[in-house]
Amino acid sequence: MTAPILSGDNPAAIRAAVSLLRDGGLVALPTETVYGLAADATNGAAVAALYAAKGRPKFNPLISHVTGLEMAESLARFNPLARKLAEAFWPGPLTLVLPRTPDCPISELAGAGLETLAVRAPAHPVAQALIKAFGGPLVAPSANPSGGVSPTQARHVAEGLEEHIGMILDGGPCKIGVESTVIGFDGDKPLLLRKGGLARENIEAITGPLAVPDAASPKASPGMLKSHYAPRARLRLQAVSPEQGEAFLGFSTSKNADLNLSPDGNLLEAAANLFAFLRQLDASGVSGIAVAPIPDEGLGEAINDRLQRAAAPGDIA
Repeated sequence: MTAPILSGDNPAAIRAAVSLLRDGGLVALPTETVYGLAADATNGAAVAALYAAKGRPKFNPLISHVTGLEMAESLARFNPLARKLAEAFWPGPLTLVLPRTPDCPISELAGAGLETLAVRAPAHPVAQALIKAFGGPLVAPSANPSGGVSPTQARHVAEGLEEHIGMILDGGPCKIGVESTVIGFDGDKPLLLRKGGLARENIEAITGPLAVPDAASPKASPGMLKSHYAPRARLRLQAVSPEQGEAFLGFSTSKNADLNLSPDGNLLEAAANLFAFLRQLDASGVSGIAVAPIPDEGLGEAINDRLQRAAAPGDIA
């Protein structure tokens, strides 16, 4: 069955999506980071269907998406610093990992059996409209087969998961293009669990220096599996030029690049282009993709994190 692609600006499409979700179905929706595959976070059967559609390892927890702090506080216990971060950066590309409330309705399967919950308020108006109309939290990992390149356009979703979902809400290209930054806590001490679309320095302006766990369990946060976001072609990082059989993904002043993430060296532009360009080069049938060096600062940290995971040996297919 072909999933219809409907404009997320159409109220009738939002109503139809809500109906599908309440019936336990799956809906792809745009966020400012990447397109997500949404299911009712409180419906264990719907969450299981989502895992099956993605081929996602069941020990990898899902993020619950909410309209804002009020809905989030019914699901998770916020310490003062977590509340301050939510007030500063929500809606936006920040996920907080916090203890579940005693009566948290989120499916245990969605939380991978953990006592914590990953929660975020997305900034995209279509995502906000859908969550508000649904009236409750939606789990929404990236709308692609597990381990593959994340989708940043509606057509990317259709290419990978179309037969598994009921509807795709089209909200245009994602503005940020890499997943959310994930912050957890050791007591009240903030931890950087995943680099992402909100730069570390913006968070540290509020928290002070963030600790980075040396060997965090993949279960601690979504997106922490070693091999993730991977194209079929082998990736070679920190490349100055391509080798035989490789396409070249450049950055800034790279010479002879097949595609350039940002000719001007703009990391925001590079992040927004990353997954789409990896998909485009992968679809050309090359055996490898050489990637130019990316500055490891600001959003560059998140870009390099995704590239390193994409280049890791595949062990979760």
